[in-house]
Amino acid sequence: MMEEAELCFPQLLNTSCRKPAPPHSEEVLIYILLFFISLLTATLNLLVITSVSHFRQLHSPTNLILLSLAVSDFFVGLLVMPIEILLKGTCWVLGDLTCALYFCLSITFVSASVGSMVLISVDRYVAICDPLHYPTRITEKVVGVSICVCWISSALYSIFLSYDNLKHPGRYTSCYGECVVNIAGDVDIVVGFIIPITVIVVLYMRVFVVAVSQARAMRSQVTAVRLQLSVTLVTMKSELKAARTLGAVVTVFLICYSPCYCVSLTDRNILIGSSTLAFMGFLMYFNSCLNPVIYTLFYPWFRKAVRLIVTLQILQPDSCETLLL
Repeated sequence: MMEEAELCFPQLLNTSCRKPAPPHSEEVLIYILLFFISLLTATLNLLVITSVSHFRQLHSPTNLILLSLAVSDFFVGLLVMPIEILLKGTCWVLGDLTCALYFCLSITFVSASVGSMVLISVDRYVAICDPLHYPTRITEKVVGVSICVCWISSALYSIFLSYDNLKHPGRYTSCYGECVVNIAGDVDIVVGFIIPITVIVVLYMRVFVVAVSQARAMRSQVTAVRLQLSVTLVTMKSELKAARTLGAVVTVFLICYSPCYCVSLTDRNILIGSSTLAFMGFLMYFNSCLNPVIYTLFYPWFRKAVRLIVTLQILQPDSCETLLL
């Protein structure tokens, strides 16, 4: 009887997994911290979503990409992180198909986040390197279509990686009560990491070089005809500031994602449910919490928007017309 009580499914004596041992006090504190980070991730990204969606002044192509990033990060905090935490300390009782679907969704959200980072890099590249054509090339319609393509591609990519698990649920589990799937690690490393990281780094290196030359040009033109250059200088300064902010977002993204994929390079196939990648995986998810923190530090409009949201002033008539910039 004592042995049966330690099984996830006592009625399945020979095929059930054993229940994980009760966590120690230190582990309980870690679980509480991780759940707090998950809640904070969902809350902060919900504030970004509400801000960009509600205030019309924030309806710009760049902020639409930030909205897409915030949506993917919101679902990472709301669904992916809590379930990932539970996987480490409890039995999986929702069935093999649900397990496969969960990982399919998590890949979709993470891929959409990576895709949004690529779109951010392209947006800043055009804004800094080809500013005269930026208003005509990067329109809200173009960005909207790009975001839709990003999410559809992420969904199809996750189905491709999870197809074997969706077709044969539970194929890689060793007992009932376990949630483990298998994906083609080499494909994910190339398509999900190396290609987008290469694009991001190359574009931002180009942006950095052009930004430095523009900053020098602005300093040399300060004493020129101020009336004619004032609007241009303000625009250039704004674009450079946006490039620095989004550059910080991309840098944090690289720091959080690189360890997981670098570890994965040692294995051809990745057992996602294994404990060996747990820390690296959670560091990757933690990036979703850091993005809105960066917005808070660099974007005054986000801090103003949060104040209006928290104080419920957005419920007032015409609050969407509030000037934040």
